[in-house]
Amino acid sequence: MRAEDFPPLDAETHARWSNFLGSGAEYFASRIGIELEEVRQDYARVRLPWIASNTQPAGVIHGGAIATIIDTVVVPAIGSGMPEDALWSTIELNVQFLRGLTGSAVGEGWIVRRGRSVIFTRAEVKDEDGRLVAVGTATYAVRMP
Repeated sequence: MRAEDFPPLDAETHARWSNFLGSGAEYFASRIGIELEEVRQDYARVRLPWIASNTQPAGVIHGGAIATIIDTVVVPAIGSGMPEDALWSTIELNVQFLRGLTGSAVGEGWIVRRGRSVIFTRAEVKDEDGRLVAVGTATYAVRMP
């Protein structure tokens, strides 16, 4: 785990981001079961419990669910360093699938570089035994108020 490489958040920022998937709105990531486990400055960790409806006919978790982990885990990492009213959106997402996933997954994501209008991120998805399932990078366009 990489959490120890990133400083903790101040209480206000932590409170803002620690419940971003359960804030009352029904977001796609929460619909497939993604849960936030930890958020720090420029870092976050999520879990996707095994849910049968997230599988494809071969019995493994659908690649789209894994890609969603990668695209979702970096959202609080990005937000941890942004003003509350900043907006950002994915402009590029690259995923490399390394093995099939037949159980729960843990995703970790972190900021590689923050620019004024673009943020670069990296994420890893591992299975319950800590084996790497997928890696990804995502680039986000940022619009400040």
